[in-house]
Amino acid sequence: MDVLSIDFGTSSTVGVLAAFGRGPRAIEVDGSVTMSSAVYAEEDGRLVVGQDAERRARLDPSRFEPHPKRRIDDGELLLGDRAVPVVDAFAAVLRRMGEEAERQLSGVPDEVRLSHPAGWGAQRQQTLRAAAGKAGFVQARLVPEPVAAAAHYATLRETGAPSGPIAVYDLGAGTFDCAVVGAGTAVLAEDGLPDLGSLDIDQALLVHIGRSVSHADPAQWQRLLRPQTTSDRRLQRVLLQDVRDAKESLSRHAHTEVPMPDPFGDVLVTRAELEALVRPNLLRSAEMLAATIARAGLTPDRLGGVYLVGGPSRMPLLASLVGSTLGVVPTTEDQPETAVAFGLHHVDERPAAATPMPAPQAPASWPPVQYQPGPVQRPSAPMPPPPGWQPQKKKSRKPLIIGAIALTVLVVAGIVTAVLVTRGDDKPAANQPVAPPITCAGSQPALPGENGLTKCIRRLAGPTIQTRATCSDDPELAKALGAVRSALCRFPDKTTVAFHEGLTLAQVEPGARKDMTGRVETDTWRTRTGLSGRYVAGVGPKLGLLIYQADGIPVVGTVMDTSPSHTSRRPRDLVQFFEQTVQPGE
Repeated sequence: MDVLSIDFGTSSTVGVLAAFGRGPRAIEVDGSVTMSSAVYAEEDGRLVVGQDAERRARLDPSRFEPHPKRRIDDGELLLGDRAVPVVDAFAAVLRRMGEEAERQLSGVPDEVRLSHPAGWGAQRQQTLRAAAGKAGFVQARLVPEPVAAAAHYATLRETGAPSGPIAVYDLGAGTFDCAVVGAGTAVLAEDGLPDLGSLDIDQALLVHIGRSVSHADPAQWQRLLRPQTTSDRRLQRVLLQDVRDAKESLSRHAHTEVPMPDPFGDVLVTRAELEALVRPNLLRSAEMLAATIARAGLTPDRLGGVYLVGGPSRMPLLASLVGSTLGVVPTTEDQPETAVAFGLHHVDERPAAATPMPAPQAPASWPPVQYQPGPVQRPSAPMPPPPGWQPQKKKSRKPLIIGAIALTVLVVAGIVTAVLVTRGDDKPAANQPVAPPITCAGSQPALPGENGLTKCIRRLAGPTIQTRATCSDDPELAKALGAVRSALCRFPDKTTVAFHEGLTLAQVEPGARKDMTGRVETDTWRTRTGLSGRYVAGVGPKLGLLIYQADGIPVVGTVMDTSPSHTSRRPRDLVQFFEQTVQPGE
């Protein structure tokens, strides 16, 4: 069977073709095994990709998009005077790789496999599927990038090498993904960061350079950062390429010079300076990999290997940080950019069993990796919140009366928190008994180091919230609501999710619905590990609100949008934010 595998990346795309009964081999496009993912819109609307797009960008950079994959949530790209659907931009890149494969095959491949970040949910995956269809691929199989990378490295292990699950650290141009993949099983654990990639490293180096030279002509430096004319855009494009080249050079040399446009002088940068800039974020990613290994129920010494994937893995600092964090020396290849594309060829076609997986045991041999997709994917990172999702001005706390609930928002030290309150006309009758709160079996108070997330709450607040949000206990709020305890968790973008142990969705839903006007969305949700529940989402005059609960876990989670423009949005916006960013625990 002829199989075309495509790793569609943020900066570059790699294709691998297995045909004529021979093993997979990389496809060369424009004389290289890595094809630029850039797109350029001609005046007649035709989309040019790869090296041709890079070349044309010198003429009119306003028609050029170097990283379309990062724009997946924008819907459209404004290229010159044309609005180009993101799906069409993706399809143009995929089509170019498909055309080269068809030229070599003198026909159409029997199967096409596409990679995607582990954190892409159903909506983003559907965008990629739609692009594959427009590119002429009748059926395309989607596989998470870390799964494909693990499959590739599993085939490279020498006889006598340690067996066991593989951990993959995948640092690409746009995102960071990590995963632990077992032998012949589904993914054991996965996670990621949306704000860490080689492009973010480039940006950090650019800011560092700006501190050195911008004082010479602040106005001109701002024009480089925010170009207004074609000439400005050309200068910016050259500068960004020189910064990127300098970053890559520092992986091989202790120092290098960055040529600067007039009136700025060239800048000498050292590896030590670059490492100081990126160390905090790289350490954050190494610690996330360690946490992912722990969530898989493993320790680094029980792994069959830790592998670094992606161009930035060449940085000496990265291998050092991962090694010191895990106590295990990581491995990389001469061409880490191609690992995912080659791995797509080795992913097992058989679906993984849907039963819960026991503690992993080292097999005698390493069979192909399987991947079991699910309706809900944990995102690598928080998706951008709905437009206008902003914190509110600080308000004073008011007395709370327990009964049917509505929401009000308090801001303490500039941080948005959400509290459940009730209106006075919703008081229960004097002789009406109030049901005691339901508790988790063996529930214990939150300890100081748990940030308010008790064992019970952690079952609903999955790894996304536990690793990316800042949480705190709020005993006053819990007392006011009649909950056993409450925890407030805020993301860096100020979005807040609250958890109330001892309350159920059935208890709070009637009161919440009173503050929802128009359409109210309610549906069930399920993670691929079997955790399931129901949510209710609606928008009212005070706020947008989504409340949810997992079956069998007496904890209610609430997602709030209290921005002034919240009434202009739909409940579906809250649902998408819940599915793509909050994600229940697993």
